[in-house]
Amino acid sequence: MQLRPSQIPAEVLRVVEGLTKGGFEAWVVGGCVRDLLLGRRPNDWDITTNANPEQIQALFENTFYTNEFGTVGVVNDAVVDETLKVVEVTPYRLEGRYSDARRPDSVIFSQKIEDDLKRRDFTINALAYDPTKGQLIDLYDGIKDISAGLIRAVGEPKLRFDEDALRILRAVRIAAQLSFTIELKTEEAMGETAAQLGKISKERVRDEFVRIINSQKPMDALILSHKLGILQYILPELEEGIDVEQNQAHKYDVYEHNLRALQHAADKEWGFDVRLAALLHDIGKPKSRRWSDDKKDWTFHGHDVVGAKMAKKILTDLKFSRETIEKTVKMVRWHMFFSDPEKVTLSAVRRIIVNVGKENIDQLIELRICDRIGTGRPKAQPFRLRKYQAMIDEALRDPISVAMLKIDGHRLIEMGEKPGPRLGWTLHALLEEVLEDPTKNTAEYLEGRADELLELTDAELKTLGVEGKEKKEELEEAEIKDIHKKHFVD
Repeated sequence: MQLRPSQIPAEVLRVVEGLTKGGFEAWVVGGCVRDLLLGRRPNDWDITTNANPEQIQALFENTFYTNEFGTVGVVNDAVVDETLKVVEVTPYRLEGRYSDARRPDSVIFSQKIEDDLKRRDFTINALAYDPTKGQLIDLYDGIKDISAGLIRAVGEPKLRFDEDALRILRAVRIAAQLSFTIELKTEEAMGETAAQLGKISKERVRDEFVRIINSQKPMDALILSHKLGILQYILPELEEGIDVEQNQAHKYDVYEHNLRALQHAADKEWGFDVRLAALLHDIGKPKSRRWSDDKKDWTFHGHDVVGAKMAKKILTDLKFSRETIEKTVKMVRWHMFFSDPEKVTLSAVRRIIVNVGKENIDQLIELRICDRIGTGRPKAQPFRLRKYQAMIDEALRDPISVAMLKIDGHRLIEMGEKPGPRLGWTLHALLEEVLEDPTKNTAEYLEGRADELLELTDAELKTLGVEGKEKKEELEEAEIKDIHKKHFVD
């Protein structure tokens, strides 16, 4: 594995060169070096140096310095790529004890890159690269571990996790993102120190949880988290579904069903909202499970309502945004929508759209697909669901009606026409003209044309009105046919 200076963006190179021209050392460091070696695009860029914060700020025009660890943000103006907007520069440092398992009690700036690398979490993150010299430092065989797909702590694993318990979650997250495995001694130390996660703020736990959910293998990550006793500090409610058998429609217990629903969303590369809702959609089943003597099977009546309340509490405790909470709760609450197209009415479909929101209806369908796959059923989109999607499109389409016109019955009355059927005939006659030529849909044209139409006899005007209504129905029928064709339900 090799790195080339050309792999470093100009905005990052500018900061490195600014430091070296100022007489200081500068290294691109950590996860961004790892990602470059893997051929991945880094999400953020970190530089470490032997300059102190004041010296760093003196070298660049636009900077900010807001924390006690010495990190200075160097701002690159007028950049398109947001990941390059701010490049973080941190002095080499040594850290004191971590008495709260969250942050060091003291930080001492150093003049040696070796001091900085030995405090890093994992060998694959303890890499430093100087693009001005083409030099790569790898003191802990990080490149070897990258090649082996292995996550190994730097030095003594238990000490690393005692210093910052969030590293436990970080190891799980990196394994899920990169499809790596965790080295045995490191994994054992994660289990031994898992209780330290109770000291970590909910916000920091949430951020790692989000990254896990957004990874390629979130199911594996959560299974590992349960195995090591970590999941109870993130989402203990999920573990309540372990060994909770379902009815005959399901192949897996509630726990595995939720995980498989999430994994399908990840496999389809669907967004975070769908993934989160998929993980939580049946979270209420253990609390609502009842045995039915009539059916000789388990029932879960009301689990959607129970689950929505639980989801709200879970996400509130994890300090998610109000927007995320509201959307997820709606998805969990309405994921059991009745979808039999032979029995459901268009008005019922419209009610679901109102309940979950127009902006969420596509994700609700994706959630239903995840739910189906999570049962162990092989078919994600049977005919019934495709037909239901067609009904959604039909309910959402802009109706072809006189409401589209830049004139209405009130205006016709103001123009001298009396209330009665002639108003409708006139509007439908105008609608036909607009359907033929949308540029005619202006108040000026329609009022002028209405003046002419209102001079016609009842019979003449009725004929034009009926023709307009028939034209509207013809176009509506064609639109619906296209919708059905799109969903393969002709």
